[in-house]
Amino acid sequence: MLTGELEPDSGTVRLGSNLQLATLDQGRKALDASSTLKDVLTGGGSDTLRINGEPKHVVGYMKDFLFTPEQARTTVEKLSGGERGRLALARALALPSNVLVLDEPTNDLDLETLDLLEEMLGDYRGTVLVVSHDRDFLDRVATSVVVAEGDGRWIEYAGGYTDMVAQRGFGVTKPAVVKEARRDSAPQVAVRPPVAPARGKLSFKHKHALETLPGEIERLTLEIARLNAKLADPTFYARDPQGFADASRQLTGAEARRAAAEDEWLTLEALREELEG
Repeated sequence: MLTGELEPDSGTVRLGSNLQLATLDQGRKALDASSTLKDVLTGGGSDTLRINGEPKHVVGYMKDFLFTPEQARTTVEKLSGGERGRLALARALALPSNVLVLDEPTNDLDLETLDLLEEMLGDYRGTVLVVSHDRDFLDRVATSVVVAEGDGRWIEYAGGYTDMVAQRGFGVTKPAVVKEARRDSAPQVAVRPPVAPARGKLSFKHKHALETLPGEIERLTLEIARLNAKLADPTFYARDPQGFADASRQLTGAEARRAAAEDEWLTLEALREELEG
């Protein structure tokens, strides 16, 4: 089904006549504070919804999103932030549509609701456009990732976020250009196979590396977790694009240093076992 197309050299999108669009905005601003949960989901009409073409009672649909039957007549203004997020998501998925646009849909969702969202997107019979900083979520639901390459160019990569990185060679931020190193300079991250000691035992340097590398690997693991948490903030890029780019580069460097440290430790441990028989 063709829902829209980009007109060459015009910079505009021409929408198809049969387009039915449903959206979920990041700020969840479409909810009327004075409306009840039931009215938000049904539009004030019947107690029955059609979800993916199948009829479903509104109370049963509410339960899918962790609401109780007693909350059917609760007004939006009385809901917590997390409950409003779940209600906005339930409303977007209940609207008749063949194109669904979701802006940061995983914000404020617990694991159970996140699993439900992934299941419902898998069953959705139209096209889903998702904007998200949740890379694991994109890996689980996306069949392709569209990336801005600069100069108005957008390129589509098959698969989820991890597949895009594998095809592109890097993530959303292009690595800084590195000047060609002098021939006598060593790379910043390198694993140098240890030279076997002449007297059949590890040198002091190698013993020290075996003792200290696990701590360095643990430190880098904590640093990687910190950077991943920082980059997962959906507002980070909008607030500080340069900071987001710096954090992305730091994450790439930390992951490379950890991989190098792990390889060096494994090499040294194998050498130690060989020497000790």
